[in-house]
Formats: sequence, C-alpha cells, structure tokens
Amino acid sequence: MRRVRLRLKEIMEQRGLTQIQLSELSGVRQSAISEMSRNIREQISLIHLAKLADALNIDDINEFLVIENDGSRSD
Repeated sequence: MRRVRLRLKEIMEQRGLTQIQLSELSGVRQSAISEMSRNIREQISLIHLAKLADALNIDDINEFLVIENDGSRSD
C-alpha cells in the first residue's frame, strides 16, 4: 500500500524556519503544522496546503509531497 508523506519538516529545516515562524507566515495553527511535519495528520486541508505553499513560495506540489510504498500489499 502506498502512503503520501508531506515533506514539511524537511522544507522548514532547509529554509531555517520554526513551526511558530511558519505559523505566523501562513496563518495555519502551529499545532496543525506540528502534526503535518510529523506526518501524523491523516487529512490535510487544501486551504492549509495553499497557505503553506504561499508562505514557503512553493509552486510545484512535488516539492511538498512524496508517495512511498510501505511494503505491504492489499491484493
């Protein structure tokens, strides 16, 4: 089965941003950013993705998301 992983933690590290700073830039709650950066949030609002992309100046969704195979099969 495949899973979608948000690369938010890596992007914040590359840009030298804390969760609080990104929250202030994007208007997304810090607790939501924390959950997204740890990939424990199962549903992510498109509005949140748009706000984060705007704050991080991301134009390509491939910078944000990775699809991984977790090794299990659902045949």
